[in-house]
Amino acid sequence: MAQHDVSFIVPERALGKADIEFLVKRDGKVLGRLKVSNGTIVWVPKDASYGYKMGWADFDSHMQEHGKHEKK
Repeated sequence: MAQHDVSFIVPERALGKADIEFLVKRDGKVLGRLKVSNGTIVWVPKDASYGYKMGWADFDSHMQEHGKHEKK
């Protein structure tokens, strides 16, 4: 099974003005970056200049339809 490492950078200003960015690695190699803001999330694959943007309502629908249900 692949090992995933996730680290993040917390900006020093309010979240509304700057994204929180998560660096996601798989087996030690960068898989991409996840940028989280008040209005959207953006997935930026490694070596890409642009990412894939999704609003929170669309993300909620997508996860409920395609995500794997997890027990608490």
